[in-house]
Amino acid sequence: MEGVNDEDLSANHHLLGEDNNPSMQLSDSKVNLQLRKCGKETQLVTFLKDLGLEQLYPEKLSLCTVLQIDKKSITDEPAKCNSDLPWYFLKKLMMVNVTARNAKSECEPNCDAAAVKTELDFDDLFEDRKKGDMLNPLDIITALFLCSDGFVQQEMALKMSMCQFSVPLLLPNCDTKQCTLMLWAMRDIVKKYRPQSLTESKGFIEDRIVLSKLPMISFVRLGECSLSKSEILNKLLSNSQQYHDTFVHRDMECGHCPKKISNGLVEITWYLPCGNKNMDVFSEPVAVANLRGDIDSFETQFSFLCETSAAVFVFFDTLDSKCELLTKQRQKAQIYLVGNHQSQRFSKDALKKVATKLGLTKSNILLKTKEMNDADFVKKLRQTVSNVVENTKVKMGIEQMADIAHELGIWVDEDSAECQTAKKNADAITSEIQDILKYKKAQLPLQGQIWEELTGLEKEEFRLQNVGSEKIEDYKSDLQEKKRKLREKQNSYDMSNAMTCFIQAISSPGIERCYFLKWMRINLDNVSRKKLSDLREQYKEKCKNSENKEEIKKIDGQLSQSSLGIEHFFREMGQIYEASLSLQEENPSRQQLQHLPKLCAQLLLDGFPLELVDGDASNIPLRWVSEVLSQLNDLIPKSKILVVTVLGVQSTGKSTLLNTMFGVQFAVSSGRCTRGAFMLLIRINEDVKKDLNCDFMVIIDTEGLKSPELSQLDNSHEHDNELATLVVGLSDITIINIAMENSTEMKDILQIVVHAFLRMTEVGKKPKCQFVHQNVSDVSAHEKNLRDRKLLLQQLNEMTQAAAKMEKKEESRSFTDVMEYSPDTGNWYIPGLWNGNPPMAPVNAGYSEAVYELKKNIIHMLGSCKSTANNMLEFTKWIESLWNAVKHENFIFSFRNSIVADAYMKLCTEFNKWEWEMKKFMYTWVLNKETRIQNFGTVAGKSEISEMSEFLTQLKSEARTVLSAWETKLLENLAKYFKQREGHVYLVEGYREDFANSAKTLRREIESSVLNQLTAAADIRQGMTELDKIKKNHTKQFEERVCALIEECQKKNVQMTEKELDDEFEKMWTKTLNELSFSEMEVKDIYTRVSHQLRLNVKHKGSHACQLLSKKELQECGMEPFTIPDEGFIKKIKGWFSSHPKAVQQLADNTISICKQHITGKMQSKNNYHNTYIQEILNLIDEELQKHQDLKTNIGFEVSLKQHICGIAAREFQKMHKNFIEVNDPYRCLNKNKEKFLTDFKDVFNERDQCQKKAEEFTKRCLRPAVKDFVNRSLGPDIIGEMLMDQKFSTRMFFQSSVLLDLLSKDVFENYLSYICSYEKYVKKWIQDQTVEHFSNGSAMSEFEDRHLLSSIKSINEAINKAKAKKGGNLKSFVQNVCQELGDKLVISQDALGAFMILNNADEEQFAHWLTGWVKDMAQFLREEFKKTDILTKLKQLNVNPQNELCAKMIGCGRQCPFCAAPCEAGEKVHSQHFTSLHRPKALGTYRNSVTEKLVTDICSSSVISDKTFRCSATKNESHPYKRYAEIYPDWRIAPDVSLQASDYWKYVVAKFNKEFAKTFDANPADIPHTWKIITREQAEASVKVSFNIK
Repeated sequence: MEGVNDEDLSANHHLLGEDNNPSMQLSDSKVNLQLRKCGKETQLVTFLKDLGLEQLYPEKLSLCTVLQIDKKSITDEPAKCNSDLPWYFLKKLMMVNVTARNAKSECEPNCDAAAVKTELDFDDLFEDRKKGDMLNPLDIITALFLCSDGFVQQEMALKMSMCQFSVPLLLPNCDTKQCTLMLWAMRDIVKKYRPQSLTESKGFIEDRIVLSKLPMISFVRLGECSLSKSEILNKLLSNSQQYHDTFVHRDMECGHCPKKISNGLVEITWYLPCGNKNMDVFSEPVAVANLRGDIDSFETQFSFLCETSAAVFVFFDTLDSKCELLTKQRQKAQIYLVGNHQSQRFSKDALKKVATKLGLTKSNILLKTKEMNDADFVKKLRQTVSNVVENTKVKMGIEQMADIAHELGIWVDEDSAECQTAKKNADAITSEIQDILKYKKAQLPLQGQIWEELTGLEKEEFRLQNVGSEKIEDYKSDLQEKKRKLREKQNSYDMSNAMTCFIQAISSPGIERCYFLKWMRINLDNVSRKKLSDLREQYKEKCKNSENKEEIKKIDGQLSQSSLGIEHFFREMGQIYEASLSLQEENPSRQQLQHLPKLCAQLLLDGFPLELVDGDASNIPLRWVSEVLSQLNDLIPKSKILVVTVLGVQSTGKSTLLNTMFGVQFAVSSGRCTRGAFMLLIRINEDVKKDLNCDFMVIIDTEGLKSPELSQLDNSHEHDNELATLVVGLSDITIINIAMENSTEMKDILQIVVHAFLRMTEVGKKPKCQFVHQNVSDVSAHEKNLRDRKLLLQQLNEMTQAAAKMEKKEESRSFTDVMEYSPDTGNWYIPGLWNGNPPMAPVNAGYSEAVYELKKNIIHMLGSCKSTANNMLEFTKWIESLWNAVKHENFIFSFRNSIVADAYMKLCTEFNKWEWEMKKFMYTWVLNKETRIQNFGTVAGKSEISEMSEFLTQLKSEARTVLSAWETKLLENLAKYFKQREGHVYLVEGYREDFANSAKTLRREIESSVLNQLTAAADIRQGMTELDKIKKNHTKQFEERVCALIEECQKKNVQMTEKELDDEFEKMWTKTLNELSFSEMEVKDIYTRVSHQLRLNVKHKGSHACQLLSKKELQECGMEPFTIPDEGFIKKIKGWFSSHPKAVQQLADNTISICKQHITGKMQSKNNYHNTYIQEILNLIDEELQKHQDLKTNIGFEVSLKQHICGIAAREFQKMHKNFIEVNDPYRCLNKNKEKFLTDFKDVFNERDQCQKKAEEFTKRCLRPAVKDFVNRSLGPDIIGEMLMDQKFSTRMFFQSSVLLDLLSKDVFENYLSYICSYEKYVKKWIQDQTVEHFSNGSAMSEFEDRHLLSSIKSINEAINKAKAKKGGNLKSFVQNVCQELGDKLVISQDALGAFMILNNADEEQFAHWLTGWVKDMAQFLREEFKKTDILTKLKQLNVNPQNELCAKMIGCGRQCPFCAAPCEAGEKVHSQHFTSLHRPKALGTYRNSVTEKLVTDICSSSVISDKTFRCSATKNESHPYKRYAEIYPDWRIAPDVSLQASDYWKYVVAKFNKEFAKTFDANPADIPHTWKIITREQAEASVKVSFNIK
């Protein structure tokens, strides 16, 4: 048989097991299988095919399939065909919509044609077009129950009960004629009612309906019946004010359609009184059963009803005189015959015989006579039923009916092995519960007081409210020790029996585990309900006497603590796991518990909720929750999620709203208000995934804000704020449940919510919200409440301003500043939940429809969401960072999130790439333009402009155009980056302006630098022009004299010896030198020029600065080391924050070192001096002083330092200038070429072929130096680009972490000291070492050199070929053409070229041939030379210094924390706030206690959350609270140490080298807290990775 038992309740995840009668099931299954194999389709299978459900039988529909969000669940398309009907019904039912049974397909043929046809056609009037097309709702319900697993059946039964639909009691299978008692399906139905006996006391009864012992009245039909049994039952159960179709009847939509599979179905409903005599139909509760079909066909069902009912009402038109069916029953029930006297088939005699045979009295027979209308008949029937209910002793719970079902061969859905094993396991745990409070202490000991104490310690670690006068780090160390002891205490407990059983049970296979958890929930709810009911009775009694205040308070406390649900067991599991993490990794106890998070993750995936926030302790067990979600991520890797949350006042129907919207089951039972926050996972179907861009939706249900239980606690407002901030931060959409009628309460809620939204805006999120106003039913509510919405927005704006003031973020002026909200689209008016008075009221269809519209809107909003959907790991990071931040008093300044950090890091990395592209391009551009400038006015010059000034103006204009294009490109890249949906870019929207400003600043800086370089190059070239003319003239005269000498010697017609030629040449050389005028080049006074630039630099500082300059000559400056003699330069300030002379000396030394390095770079260029050189140095000094302005030095220090550095610079530049003049002196240049002239003279005289020799000379003297210079000038950007590919140099944060980890790996005191005291110097050296190491190990440098070398060779060969093509006729024009072609790339020495050109009789073609060969040899020669040169030497020869460029890029703004001197890590060039990830103990900033002289261990990231104070010049030496440090240092953001372990790195360093630091800083060693001493190097390393968010 195809089943209604074990297979009935099987599913994708939930498989029920064997029945008590497995052989029967087996044979039935075989029958179905054989029928299918034979090609015969049974009636049931045919019908299921029509409904499109054949795949779900015997495979079953699971709950996660029903609950998943698909196109059908969010669109309003009507059912187009029969296969749509079951899903239409389910969709409506899951949203508790009372119209769910009104399901029919819209495929009506020719309806349009029928509408057009207007002529009267009587035949047409009597035709029923729909006959056979439509389906009876009962068939659809029966089919769905047959095709669903036990958990879907349970959900359907519960929702049907809420709609006041009848629920299947006995489910038939029309193929096998076997039926099933739906006990499990009804297990979840809980009803609350008030019988007449409790009317006075206002008490009520609440119980599971299957356990309630109620009289059952059954209604059956014998044969055909003209009375509509079901319709009469509906009228029977409805009072005059409130009619409801509990049972489907013939006059309902599709109710008249013939039933195909539902005959034999027994439905049940309950009438439950409300305690009001005027409204109650029956004064006592009663169950009403209704058998579909003729009892003659369904004898088993009839027998069952006869044995379980107090009375059975048999409807008939005609009676068989034998009537064996009625007489042979073992009846506990009274039989009542209900007939229609008006029926033609009614037989008075037959009735008399049967009545006599059954021994019925007059009262057992009810006839509807002609005089009786329906109302009278129902009244009479109701009176009869009331009599039965009031007088019967036959009361039975559905659970008890299972025994009778077994006797009759009826299957019971709970009989499967899995269900029974699960029940047994659950009962074993819950049967032990006598006293809930004692049970929790004995069996769940790790939560409760220990967990609450741990929570308190955690919050105190973050807030430091009770630190008093104690040292912060000592106090934190004590707190950590207390936490450790509490964890030890937790670990000292053996796992309780209850938890052992619980963990074993949830480790069982999927279906059994699901049954177990359901049984647990059922059992625990039963226990809690009884306990709470008893306590409420006691409370009511005690309240009668006002003297019982203490007892009332005690009971009140017990009421709060008497809740016991599955969450308590999972909470205990979480604490067991968290406590185990404090054990050693290899500890067996710890290893045995490692599987727990995965178990919980699997349950979450199966649709069970996970407790995020422990409502009792107001805390999140972060490590437990993180690990569960991490395991969940492993189960569903790369899955994206979107989050919907509800917030609002307690008991306003938040859970019901979510349950209705998504069909889920958050706890809503009496006395069990949600505490804390729970999350649930809903799968997104493939057809919606693309629209929503996610795979799952997370629904978060929260406890009510302003709850009475918590309002008595001092921190209730804080608790509400924490919860609201957390869930708003996690949400993509927040639903806010508010009640307009209670303005005070609403204001409180809005204040909490606005605080949460404001906080999110500050951390980069701009969530969406929807306000839901419940119990507003008027159709014109939206229009009527226009004024209310305006009032709401006004109040929201007021709240925002107040909240912004409290959060110190007063720039937020209105609610729409902090979130996306429109008063017209952001408000939803939802009618009341019940249509009438409970318990007999069905759910209001208006409520369901309004919630459905809200759901569709939310799905639409999520689909149009700009923000990136998180994956499970990112969601976990949000939980961690939000919760850590809410533990602080000041959320905004405490928030640090690794996802935000990741997004920021990605943005920095991308921006750095764009920035480097721009810089690299400009380096190449400047190199090309400098080459053109240096070649200007020479044979290699290409410019048609003759004046250098005009050429320079053209180049500057071109530079500005190019830079404008790059700036635009950078800003476009930035805009494009922020348009993408991936990468969480919305989180760093706040940095967008800073990065845009950085792009503009970068352009200005590069423009200034480029224009200076061009100006300097042009000025130097201009200075060389006159010199080149003199040299050219001298060379020309010598060439003429040599030519004359050759002519003269050749006239002698005598073969001259080498000696004679030498003598003749010497005479001519001496004579010519004496005749030529050599005016000596003027050596300029560089000191005067530097001094002038220095005066211009300090001019704006005032007359005092200029007077100070006049006191000392520049020549005297920079001779001795710069020292600070007596604090004379330092402003006198008392206290710890005075500028210590050592710090000022350090600043001076570092600045001098940086400037000396710059001077050395200029000296290596061997150019002439230019004023831009000293201007650059003065700018460097100003930048360094700006970075360290917190040292508060006076003008005397600045002037003295600048004089000292300018003195050193002037001395070096004077040497450089002198060397330049010496190298370029015409007399010296001529003498340098004397040997070459002599050789050329002899070659010409002897008429030797000069082609090969001249080609070699041109290559070696002209081309080789130019190519080598080109390679050196091109390498710098390549080296920088290569280093930037290394992750260490990708962002400042990566760079900082790499330096710190490198320091730790060496772990040498001197290195730490150098890093702390001379940060920039250390970093430059570190960068150099990294560069040398990188290029020493690979072939990258050779590849770069080879690339540029080959590029040069290619250009030279192309130039030779082009020159050959021109055929100028002589060598001079050939060489000039070659040089001109190379004019954009190579700078060929004019001296070498001039010397090469004279006395040259080489053949052009031969020269070109030899030149090509020599060029090839030159390439090989340079390769060999490059190989022999070590990396360090190469780096010194470069035109662009990679070390300086990388240092500037990585150091950034160079600002340091005002308290601990940790460097700023902001990634953008221009930023509104400085920050650093890793603050240090103040001991490393040389701070000491003014009394004991001991170094201070406090860390500023802890100080800023304490009540401690500081003093400095900015506070006018007055004490100022650390918490308000931002008032003094507004440009710094010092985030608290969120992880509490982040600063372990520097704690380790200080603890290890305490004595060394004390000795160096001339102080006494610090008192090291105990916890610092036990930090290992591994922990220190881990802390860096945590701080800098390194994976």
